[in-house]
Amino acid sequence: MALPVLNLPLLFLSLLLTTFPVVQGASWCVARSDASYKALQTALDYACGSGADCTPLQSDGLCFLPNTIQAHASYAFNSYYQRRAMAPGSCDFAGTATVAKTDPSLFFITLFSFIF
Repeated sequence: MALPVLNLPLLFLSLLLTTFPVVQGASWCVARSDASYKALQTALDYACGSGADCTPLQSDGLCFLPNTIQAHASYAFNSYYQRRAMAPGSCDFAGTATVAKTDPSLFFITLFSFIF
């Protein structure tokens, strides 16, 4: 039975809300959605040059896709943040990053499993 088109957004929203569990004490450093491209590129370069493991972001790397500044910056920011044991101040990058309490990778898993 096919779902009516109007109910699909509600189904998708309910899947998102129930799929993102909050893990006690866990946090991730992600790029802010309102950060400019230039600011994110500068912060990404800083993170990769200051201890973040950016090897997976190379064109042949496991985390190259999605190939967006937002995704690459989030990966690098979180690598830097985790390598510094989530120390206060290690997730700022000149205001281009923020701490998330839900695992941001779950969004892509949920989105792709819903679509396919």
